[in-house]
Amino acid sequence: MASVKTNERPGTRARASYVRSSAYKAREVLDLIRGKSCGEAQDILAFSERGAARPIGKVLDSAIANAEHNDGLDIDELYVSACYADEGPTLKRWRPRARGRATRIRKRTCHITVIVSRYDPEMLEQVRARQSQRGMAAAEARRRRVARSRATAQPEAATDEPAESAEADAEADVAAQAAAVVEATEAAMATESDADEAGGADETVAEGSGEAAESSADDTDEGEQLAAEGSGEAEESDKADGSG
Repeated sequence: MASVKTNERPGTRARASYVRSSAYKAREVLDLIRGKSCGEAQDILAFSERGAARPIGKVLDSAIANAEHNDGLDIDELYVSACYADEGPTLKRWRPRARGRATRIRKRTCHITVIVSRYDPEMLEQVRARQSQRGMAAAEARRRRVARSRATAQPEAATDEPAESAEADAEADVAAQAAAVVEATEAAMATESDADEAGGADETVAEGSGEAAESSADDTDEGEQLAAEGSGEAEESDKADGSG
């Protein structure tokens, strides 16, 4: 039975022409996704650090879109059946060198083709079985991680209880000390306010007695002045009578 040529393989294909990369570099990336499922191939290209992974990813997305819209296939049932890179025209440039010489620069191009096909029924069952086993293994690993974390968390919680009680006692002592300081401060402030009020009353009494003394002194001075004026007037009247 004659083998099928690469460019004649059945499936849905997409092609990118004149990609500015050498065919060798593109083939290095294409070897990573050949025979992989479409989802796995997309993940590989997304995390690849090679420059050719970006245009190859675009070609793969185009092939998947063609299979979904044109052929009505499901992406979960597709895999990369074939992918290859053909050499394209080479752009020739020149670089000046020493002694008047020139060195050729070859800018390679390539044509990238990706073909996606549907799994066979037997292969599809195997793929689904592997995916289910992988999911069960992931769930079991997660369950074990959760059990380990809970087992390690219980002793820590048991050891943390005395420390938490000690912290609570220390906080209670600090709160009691703060309350005592506040009470002492309030009592001192009340004492100072009482002393200020008593001092104010004494000053008021002293001021009142001073004002009374001053008023009595003023009255005495005024009486003496009036008496002196009266005596002076009597003397003047007596002198006037004697002269008359």
